[in-house]
Amino acid sequence: MAAASAAVLWSTSNLFSMCLLFTAVTANENTSSYNLNTSMFGEQNFTYIDMDNYTTTPPTEFDSTSPSPSYSGTEEPLQTTLAPDPLPVSGRLLTPVTDVGSLCPCDEHKDVCDIDCCCDRECSEEVALFTSCSVDSISSSKQLCSRDVASYSLRTTVDGYSDLQSSVQKETNYDVFCIQSQNRVDGLSHPSPALPTDRNFDSLFKRFTSFIFGSEENGGHVSTAELQASAGYQYGDVMETAGQSGLRGMFWLPAPGVTADCVDTSPAAFLKDQSSRCSRQVVLEQDCSSLPVLSMDTYTNIQLFTGKNKDAAVVPVDVSSVVLRSVDGTQTELQISDGENLNPVLLNPTLCANVVLKVVYVMKYSPAGEIVNVTVSLVLGFIREAALTLQQEFHIMFVQEDGDEVAVHYSGNPGYVVGLPLVSGTKTADGIARSIDPRDTVSLLHSAENQDCLQGPHQRSPVLFGVDSVSGCTLRLEDAANCSLVNQVLLDVLRGPNYPQYVASFGNSPLDSPLDWLPIKSNFNPGEAQSCSIPLSLHLEIEWTKYGSLVNPQAQIVSINEVIQTNTTSLVLISGGSSVLSITSSVAFRPVSAAALPGYRAMPAINAKLPFDFFFPFV
Repeated sequence: MAAASAAVLWSTSNLFSMCLLFTAVTANENTSSYNLNTSMFGEQNFTYIDMDNYTTTPPTEFDSTSPSPSYSGTEEPLQTTLAPDPLPVSGRLLTPVTDVGSLCPCDEHKDVCDIDCCCDRECSEEVALFTSCSVDSISSSKQLCSRDVASYSLRTTVDGYSDLQSSVQKETNYDVFCIQSQNRVDGLSHPSPALPTDRNFDSLFKRFTSFIFGSEENGGHVSTAELQASAGYQYGDVMETAGQSGLRGMFWLPAPGVTADCVDTSPAAFLKDQSSRCSRQVVLEQDCSSLPVLSMDTYTNIQLFTGKNKDAAVVPVDVSSVVLRSVDGTQTELQISDGENLNPVLLNPTLCANVVLKVVYVMKYSPAGEIVNVTVSLVLGFIREAALTLQQEFHIMFVQEDGDEVAVHYSGNPGYVVGLPLVSGTKTADGIARSIDPRDTVSLLHSAENQDCLQGPHQRSPVLFGVDSVSGCTLRLEDAANCSLVNQVLLDVLRGPNYPQYVASFGNSPLDSPLDWLPIKSNFNPGEAQSCSIPLSLHLEIEWTKYGSLVNPQAQIVSINEVIQTNTTSLVLISGGSSVLSITSSVAFRPVSAAALPGYRAMPAINAKLPFDFFFPFV
C-alpha cells in the first residue's frame, strides 16, 4: 500500500512539473525538470535555466537512463549507497535535451505576442514597435565551464523602428569550481559524498588524489602498444623512466595534494617548469633510515628515456652538487667522492642527519624534443624530533641544448622593478660583459649565526632593488695578527667574488651602450693608509630617481657609491675588550627624485596679417 502511494505521489509531482513548464515564469520556480532563476542586472534581465534533463544515446558506462524522482512534503528520500569504486580517469558531458535558442521564459500567452518579449515566436511583426527586451539572455546550466547563451537585443533602423538581433553563442565560465567533464554514472544528480572520518580518511584520500594526478592502476607503467612513433617528447608529455625489470614507468615529482602532504605519484611533464613544497609526517626512530623519500638515492638512482619510441636511449641522472645545511642554517657544499655514504643516519633519538630537504632537476633537451642529460642538485640537512613536519622542496627546469640565444634575465623594462637584483657587469673593449645568471651580481653576505669572516665558504645574497639590508660576519682578534693578509681577505669577503665594476642605470640597459652603465665609486684606497688598517664595514649607497611621465614613471639608478670604513685605532679598543669584532655589510637606496611640477601648454601666439587693401577705399 505504501509503495502504491509513493508511485501516485511521484506521478502527480511529475504532472505538476510539466504543467509549470508551459505556464508563466515567476521570480523563482523549482521543478524536477527546470530550475528558472531570473535576476536583474541593472535594467537587463538575465535568465539562467538549469537543464538537468540530458539524453543518453546509447547508454554507456558514464550514462544513466533510470529516472530520478523528486520528493516533496514529509516523505523522506531513499538513501542510495554507491560502491567505493575508483573514479574513471576521463569522461564526457551528456547532450542537453533542450536548446536554449528555443526557450522563452517571457512567453506567457500561447499564440499571442507578449509585449517586449523578444524571444516570442509570435512577435515577428510587433517586434518593430518594441522599445526593449524584457529578457536579454537565456543561459543553460551555470555549473558548466562552457555553456550556450541565447542573446536578444534591439537596434534602431533608419526609419525609427526596432530590428531584432538574436544569436546563440558559447560562453566560458571562469569559475574554478565549474564542471568541465562528467565521469560519474548518475549524471548531474550527485549524491551526498561520504564524510571523512578517522576510519575512511585514508581510503578517500588515496582514491581522490590518485584521480587528481591521473595515476594508473598498474602503477604508472606504459605499455609498448601506446608508444607513439615520434622520437622525442612533445610539450606536456609525461617523461618515462627505465625500471630494473625493463618496464617503462613515469617520472614522478612529489607535490602537495588536497592537503599540504606530499603526493609522490605526481608526474612531471616535459617542458613544464615546476616548483612545489610539501610536508611529511616523520617518526625519527622508524623512518630515519628506512623511509626512501628521505634518502638522496631515491632522487639520483633514476634513468630516463631520451624519447618515447621503443629504441630510445637511456640517460642517467648526474649529481651536480650536494649542499649540507647545518642545524643552525649555514650551508656548505660537499665534495662528493666515489663510495661516500650520504644516506640518512640517526645520530641520537631526537636528531636525524643527511635528510633530503631540497631537490632541483635541470634537464637539457635537444630541438627534436629528446632529453640530452639530466642533473640534480640536492640540499641535505638535519631534522629534529621536535619539528612537527618535514618540509621538502622540489624543482624541475628545462634548458635547450645549443640554443641560438642564451636567455638573459633583466630586472625591468625599462625601469627597475622593486625586489629584482641589480644588473651589473665589467667593462671590456667591446662594451659591457655580464653573467647570464641573475644571482651573479652585486651581493652582500648572507647573515648566519656565528659566521666567521675568515672561514668559508660564505653564502651571499644579491642586492635587490629598493630593498635595504644589513648583514655581516665576526672576526676574532687573534686571527688579525697578520694585518696585511687579513686586510685583503676581509675586503674580498665583503665585496664577494667577481666584484663588478659597473651597474646598469635601467633594468634592461643594453650591453653595447656603455653610457647607460654607471661605475661603482669607492672611497677606499689602500695606499693612502699610514699604517695597516682593517675594513670594518662596507656600505653601498644607491641613489635612484623616477624617470618619465607621471602616469608611468620608471626607476633609474643615477649613482652608486661604495663606502668602506676602516679602523683608526686599536682593534682592542673598538671591540670594547671582547675577543670578537663584528664586520658588517649593508645597502641603502635613497630616492633623489625632484618634486613633480605640473606643466601647462603655452598660450598660442596670434600672428594674423590683414590684406594690404583691407581698409580700401578709406585709407
